[in-house]
Amino acid sequence: MKIKTSLLAVSILISGCATTQHSEHSAHWGYSGHEGPEYWGSLSSKYSKCTSGQNQSPVNLINSIESELPPLKMEYNSDASGIINNGHTIQVNYLPGSNLTVNNHKYELKQFHFHTPSENHINDKSYPMEIHFVHADEKGNLAVVAVMFEAGNKENKTLKEIWALMPEKTGGKNKQLPKLLIEGVLPSNKEYYRFNGSLTTPPCSEGVLWLVMKQSIFASKGQIQHFGHIIDVPNNRPIQNINARTILK
Repeated sequence: MKIKTSLLAVSILISGCATTQHSEHSAHWGYSGHEGPEYWGSLSSKYSKCTSGQNQSPVNLINSIESELPPLKMEYNSDASGIINNGHTIQVNYLPGSNLTVNNHKYELKQFHFHTPSENHINDKSYPMEIHFVHADEKGNLAVVAVMFEAGNKENKTLKEIWALMPEKTGGKNKQLPKLLIEGVLPSNKEYYRFNGSLTTPPCSEGVLWLVMKQSIFASKGQIQHFGHIIDVPNNRPIQNINARTILK
């Protein structure tokens, strides 16, 4: 099945701002007050799916069904093109050439970004932070790989490199990135949950393939807290209804 999303969402993605930054003519949104998640659907007609959608993300991954899911083939290089603070998250944009293949279908990595606390839950458990790797295929179909962070005693080396260069002010950009070892923010076990969902921020476009890693990774408590000092947290959308969807594992 080919998963499709709106042209608006794809155009935002290609510009390096998917799921986290509104376009010039879109209504401003946030995570609290009258711009918070419960109001997103009424802020703009472009955001209507945030209220009316039936396949929204994030979700609580419960009652999943055993399935023979195909292995994920991740061929990520270290060619990040820049890191931005868009006021909603810290986002690392990527140059072409890093790919995810699912069941012989290839998606290209566009960017990854962070949420704290986690947006998705696994069997009712919330995590202190979650990273989203956002991909698109040649037709604009989106796939997001989600990885949960747990707080540990040791610093995550890859996260340390990103945090050292992330802009502290909203709108800040940094194009002087080192070669990032993405494996440092991926679990060694690539088993995953799979479901159909949406972008977790306006315009909340549906038709996004979600792949949530079962195994979490670790970062120090201080690293997780530092993200909160830079971004006004929490920056997570509340859990959405699963409705008629099936979650595979």
